[in-house]
Amino acid sequence: MKPIRNRTTRAVAVALVAGSLALAGCSDNGKSNAKDTSKNKEDAAEQSKPVAYGDAAASKGPAEDVKGAKSGGVINVYQQSDITHLDPGQIYVSDAGQLANLIHRGLTNYQEDDKGNLTVVGDIATDSGQSSDGGKTWTYKLKDGIKDEDGNAITSADVRHTIERQYSKVIFDGPTYVQSWLSGSDYRKALPDGPYKGKHLPDSVLETPDDKTVIFHFDQPRPDLPQALAMAGYAIVPEKQDTKEKYDKAPASLGPYKISELKAGKSLKLVKNDQWDPNTDAVRHQYVDGFNFTNTIDQASQTKRLIADQGEAKNAMQFTDSVDPAQMSTVISNPATKKRTIQGYQPYVWQLTFNLDAAAVKDKKVRDAITYAIPSQAMVQADGGRYGGEVAGGLMAPTLPGYDASYDPFGKTKKPNGDLDKAKELLKEAGVKEGTKLTYAYSNTPRGQAQQVIIKDALGKLGFDVQAKEIDRASFYEQIGKLDNPYDIYMTGWGQDWSSPSTVITPVYDGTLVADGGSNYSHIKDDKVDALIKKALTEEPEAAAKTWEEAHHRIVEEINPAAPVYYSKQIQLFGSNIGGARYSTESSYIDINDVFLKQP
Repeated sequence: MKPIRNRTTRAVAVALVAGSLALAGCSDNGKSNAKDTSKNKEDAAEQSKPVAYGDAAASKGPAEDVKGAKSGGVINVYQQSDITHLDPGQIYVSDAGQLANLIHRGLTNYQEDDKGNLTVVGDIATDSGQSSDGGKTWTYKLKDGIKDEDGNAITSADVRHTIERQYSKVIFDGPTYVQSWLSGSDYRKALPDGPYKGKHLPDSVLETPDDKTVIFHFDQPRPDLPQALAMAGYAIVPEKQDTKEKYDKAPASLGPYKISELKAGKSLKLVKNDQWDPNTDAVRHQYVDGFNFTNTIDQASQTKRLIADQGEAKNAMQFTDSVDPAQMSTVISNPATKKRTIQGYQPYVWQLTFNLDAAAVKDKKVRDAITYAIPSQAMVQADGGRYGGEVAGGLMAPTLPGYDASYDPFGKTKKPNGDLDKAKELLKEAGVKEGTKLTYAYSNTPRGQAQQVIIKDALGKLGFDVQAKEIDRASFYEQIGKLDNPYDIYMTGWGQDWSSPSTVITPVYDGTLVADGGSNYSHIKDDKVDALIKKALTEEPEAAAKTWEEAHHRIVEEINPAAPVYYSKQIQLFGSNIGGARYSTESSYIDINDVFLKQP
């Protein structure tokens, strides 16, 4: 294991405010043991510790070296499809978020030690932020020496531009926390064209008094701002480099690597960014000369190549894909191969989401019937068995503080293979006719393809005529994120943006956020849920926890916009020449910031 990156001399302030917890913990970090073990809910609970907010000392570069790290060589990255987005403002899906660590930088970032403990530090800012006015005002000072890949100095104007462009229609797929905190749920009305026609947010909202200072003004305390700004979706887009829609194909790098070649649907090559200064970065390294992404290798082929560990596969790793479920036993049963894995509990809950605007699932009894019928255990088996997940009772992951393991209103853990009798009874009460059509959208991944067979079979037994519609993985969330999408049901996975119920219930179930490109995929609009969200966001931690629980129970039991299916786990494989590979509790993948080649 590598040494702890948080130097003991660094002063940090532990955030004890509402919602200010983040995933923290450790996995076996590739260690092998003869026992065939997988992560459990106790491991998940350990991934929920207070996150520290780092001061200027904690935010200073360079990042502490990884033990045994060497420089040089190129890492081969196996992907089965294109990265969803390269424009930071559009990034809200995990593959793009993982890539963002290599090419983008924001005001803040997460620094993670070898035990998975997290500290929010200043990235291009000098610290994690200085709050005043009871947490309503946050001030950031920029570090010296921050440049984009063309050598342009980054100033406060670039930070302002980054925030303001997210108000425009150019951006439709990224997070909305900061914009809505600054300007309300209808934030786009405050600056409909973003900064592109010369208009700006008023200084009373976003202030840049000089080239090095950025001040956010909110109408209520926003203690989670440092964590929100650490999201890839708020990474800096330099004003001089912004090409609007085209930026998604050719972004300007501030990170340790930059794009040298992009072949849509095929490959992506990263090389070193010589304008990146390690002395300004407390998180990232630049050990290898570059990364070669091949975006045409399916999950089964990735796993097969990495098991064989021959030739170029020795220098290869999975990026956001997991071990192929069909080859799981081969990986786990061989100690030498298992040693080349990382494991951890992910923050995601996989759920069968109902489009509440679709006539076929308008009736709650129909939604409840489908929920009872889903064979959750079979869905888990299609995603790696106990190494891939665990049957879910609710919509809040075990990695969240206050997770209630006993909560299971549909009895999914008692009847993991589904309750068809109960489902048929509800459908009879609803008067659903044999042969009623249901359109099910799924991602064209091995997991998506295997699970659509299970869903189609289960609902077919209820008498539904299920029309399965395949969507390309790279555009799946974009397609189901459209309000007028033509689908009745679809599998979605959601994980908290930081370890607070506010980052699950608000973006996914807040009725005021129903919009094209939004994350409210079910289009739920419930006055009581919205009122509970509004209430919880203003409460102290203890009271807020109870309010979030009340909102969760109402969503699951009284509305049921999404059927809980399973909690997600991660297991990834890498080649024998990859060094520094460990599970990141921040990304729930291999920590991309620390990898190197043992023999460059």
